[in-house]
Amino acid sequence: MLERDLIEIGLNEKEAKVYLATLELGQSVVQDIAKKAGVNRATTYFVIEALMKSGLMSSFHKGKKQYFVAADPDRLVEVLEQEKDMVEKREKNLKKLLPQLQSINNKQKDRPVVRYYEGKEGILAMVDEVTVPGKEVVRMAYNKDAVIDTFSEEQRKKWTEHRIKNKIVTKVIYTFKNGSLESTADGTRRKVPFDKFPITSDIAVYDSKIRLASFGDRMVGVVIEDKELAASFRAVLDLAWEASEKFQK
Repeated sequence: MLERDLIEIGLNEKEAKVYLATLELGQSVVQDIAKKAGVNRATTYFVIEALMKSGLMSSFHKGKKQYFVAADPDRLVEVLEQEKDMVEKREKNLKKLLPQLQSINNKQKDRPVVRYYEGKEGILAMVDEVTVPGKEVVRMAYNKDAVIDTFSEEQRKKWTEHRIKNKIVTKVIYTFKNGSLESTADGTRRKVPFDKFPITSDIAVYDSKIRLASFGDRMVGVVIEDKELAASFRAVLDLAWEASEKFQK
């Protein structure tokens, strides 16, 4: 459906209906456009005004009547380019504002900030959030079997690309029943036996944040932002790292 396609590129439902109706009718008055689009006349006026502002419609007078004309479909490409430029400009401005906004964020000063996530998409979003200042090493502990069972190879590959792109260095304790992971330049890994240490969730500590995620039927995650808590979790994972040395071959 053309209407659905137009909605997917940014028009709302009524805008898509009115634009398509006008495109098909050619030069038309409001009542004909409204009838063709299935939108009441009063609403059609507002929709046309919005489309004219975006350059997708124009008007002219013939005698006492006002006629409207849909812009050539090629104009849609220009509209999308303008929206893209606007989004990029907003993103650039937001990045400039973030330091100021963070400086007045009382939540960080008074108590830990806690964010909850649900479902596979929520967990994926948690992973995408990970960035670290300077040369900090991200401490992690997780069950590799659970990760493989839960996420596709493509999704796991995306994580790797995110880590490499953001130059994230990791120190990982993991369980893996039927395999092992090699250490790399950007990640040191130590395997521990699952029967002794039944790790079933994902744990990560970076910057002032703690990331906890549960896989399986109850897929939920939480990110806790607090310097003291993060420091304590980091110390616990460092202690576990030292203790894991005896299980390395």
